Amino acid sequence: MDRDYAEPLDVPTLAREALMSAGHFSRSFRAAYGETPYGYLMTRRIERAKALLRRGDLTVTEVCFAVGCTSLGSFSSRFTELVGETPSAYRARSHEDGAAIPACIAKIHTRPVRNGEAGPAPRP
Repeated sequence: MDRDYAEPLDVPTLAREALMSAGHFSRSFRAAYGETPYGYLMTRRIERAKALLRRGDLTVTEVCFAVGCTSLGSFSSRFTELVGETPSAYRARSHEDGAAIPACIAKIHTRPVRNGEAGPAPRP
């Protein structure tokens, strides 16, 4: 999912590859990652969208489709939910402060976080 974030999510196929039922796969995924497969995928898409919007050379619509979303309205709603501002507002503001920060560090600090979710479940 991290590599193929722009592809459609197919939980039954992922479950078959993991030798599980779709329901068991979804429950196990949520237990391991703290969110559903779809939620995880959307977080990755928004994370990538933020990077594309910071570049400033693509429109919000182009970014929406580039990250695999098919609805501009749903993309904008999810982006606003996770980031706290609209994609247009995010794209319009200056991002020069982070230009000198290495990409691996910037990725950690710009990762979208859902309100009310504590993150991945602790491992035994």
